[in-house]
Amino acid sequence: MNTILSLKNFFLAVAFVSIFTLVSAVYIEFILGAKPCKLCVYQRFPYIIAIFICYFGYTNLKQNLWLYLLSTTFLISLMLSGYHFGIENNFFPEFSGCSASNLNITNKEDLLKSLNEIIPNCKDVTFKILGFSLATINVLISGLIMIISMVILKYEKNR
Repeated sequence: MNTILSLKNFFLAVAFVSIFTLVSAVYIEFILGAKPCKLCVYQRFPYIIAIFICYFGYTNLKQNLWLYLLSTTFLISLMLSGYHFGIENNFFPEFSGCSASNLNITNKEDLLKSLNEIIPNCKDVTFKILGFSLATINVLISGLIMIISMVILKYEKNR
């Protein structure tokens, strides 16, 4: 009974971290005005998926399945954010979807309109918290949740 209660608390904590992360990203984008690059947007999807996994893990008795899924989700999140971190620090080249495309604009209204729609490059850090880029923070959060969920899973399998 104690293990089930602690698993439920873990799923609840990960759900709250995921919700907080998503709300923070939306706040930074829409209130503070820091435009996200494509990889920043892609890094939100694992958190959305994690909220659903945590809901089912919290309400379902077969929690090991949900722990596997949660570990896999945050492994994917870790790979995405690690790749983004690598691009920011010039460890990896940018993929073509990250850089601004060449524009063929002939009149000034289209030029002004396109300037508002430009998506930042993935290597450009547009927002930092305590000197860390959001991709760096995501690497830490994703890695920590993945490791904790794998440790819990290993404990559950040996029980």
